[in-house]
Amino acid sequence: MFLKLYLIALPVFFVIDMTWLGFVAKNFYRQQIGFLMKPDVNWTAAIIFYLLFIAGLVSFVISPAIGKGSWIHALVYGAFFGLVTYATYDLTNLATTKDWPLLVTIVDLCWGTVLAASVSVISYFIASRVL
Repeated sequence: MFLKLYLIALPVFFVIDMTWLGFVAKNFYRQQIGFLMKPDVNWTAAIIFYLLFIAGLVSFVISPAIGKGSWIHALVYGAFFGLVTYATYDLTNLATTKDWPLLVTIVDLCWGTVLAASVSVISYFIASRVL
């Protein structure tokens, strides 16, 4: 069941996050933290993060929500998972990185919450219909 849920959540996550990074917040990060950014993305690190993040969503949020038959569970715990995971990165940077913008932290915490909640709920509804 994990693999099936993972294969559902994976494209859902990529469509939503790539929309955010490619269109909505396209210039936001460069404007806010461009002075810290590498000219080229380390795709290995990015892909590992995405694969682990989705595995966490499936394990801790989507699978339990399917087991309970509750999209509300997917929404609430997805939102919390996203908040905690994005807070780990952003609050650590805010605490330890010189000139890390508070605005980036706030936007990222909101985005992580919305992203994980959305992926969890959409994946829940897809899985409920196809599995």
